[in-house]
Amino acid sequence: MARDYYEILGISRDVDKEEIKRAYRRLARKYHPDINKEPGAEERFKEINRAYEVLSEPETRDRYNRYGEAGISGAGAGFSDMGDMGFADIFESFFSGFAGGGTGQATRRRGGPVKGDDLRLDLKLEFREAIFGGEKEIRIPHLEACAACNGTGAKPGTRPRTCPTCSGSGQVRRATRTPFGSFTQVSVCPTCNGEGQVIEDKCESCGGNGRKQETKKLKITIPAGVDNGTRLRVSKEGDAGQRGGPPGDLYVYLFIEEDAEFRREGISILSEIKISYLQAILGCRLEVNSVDGPVELMIPPGTQPNTVLTLENRGVPRLGNPVSRGDHQITVEIDIPTRVTPEERELLEKLAKIKGDRTGKGGLEGFLGGLFK
Repeated sequence: MARDYYEILGISRDVDKEEIKRAYRRLARKYHPDINKEPGAEERFKEINRAYEVLSEPETRDRYNRYGEAGISGAGAGFSDMGDMGFADIFESFFSGFAGGGTGQATRRRGGPVKGDDLRLDLKLEFREAIFGGEKEIRIPHLEACAACNGTGAKPGTRPRTCPTCSGSGQVRRATRTPFGSFTQVSVCPTCNGEGQVIEDKCESCGGNGRKQETKKLKITIPAGVDNGTRLRVSKEGDAGQRGGPPGDLYVYLFIEEDAEFRREGISILSEIKISYLQAILGCRLEVNSVDGPVELMIPPGTQPNTVLTLENRGVPRLGNPVSRGDHQITVEIDIPTRVTPEERELLEKLAKIKGDRTGKGGLEGFLGGLFK
């Protein structure tokens, strides 16, 4: 039995779309196969993505809430999905598997246009690419309409013809008598496989499929401030449709590589800097790294260990509003030496006598320890 999608994401059934997105990002970051190498992480990651794909779209979420897995898999759909079918069609849909017929094939198929499949691509970004965004070139394998036959699948100069077995309906019907009465069994036409048309002379370029696998280069725009699990939709860049149908869409899921120096927490950038005990006592100006490049940081006199200093507006741009940025927070670590030269010791001892031993322990170690209480 399939697990409940709300349970997979660890959320209640009444949460809003933003809470679903937050839960997905948190779990996707934790279980992505490039990050989590534990057994079962990849399967868990696939579960999380499936749950998000269903619950992030209002229409599919509503169907899932009402009918469960059956409402989104095409099997066991409720009556609300049959609003445009007559009673006979509904009746046939429930009994289409009677006397050995296949299930799930009752819906009448026509030889009209069919939309292409949506595609998914996982894309890694460097830390700064996610912060500042920009253009990114990607390569995506997908099905494109065959140029030789214009997607018909028929040899140039010819065209598909209506299936003589089903007269273009894509289905064949057979009446079956039982002790309870007559039932009509509906099944996929074996001649055209439900397409409603047959191709006598197939296109040599695509083998009669009407589509060919091609790898395409695309340039996509990455918005500033994207985070792990952000999903971008690239319209009409999925698989080509069949029989002139519109193409599907491409969904790009973003995953951010870690940086050796910086970490991210929401729209804040976090890092550390180590200074000497003299710089901490006297204060100084230092050049430090930020995501924008080197900037000057003021170390106030008497700075204590683990003090957090802030570089305002040097953090991550808000997604959708890149003018507004978070801050860069720098934690100060102080390097207290375990050994000093005789000259340094003499000077520090003099200073200790002038200032007095605030720790009551006396000596250089007590003096230095007292400075950073």
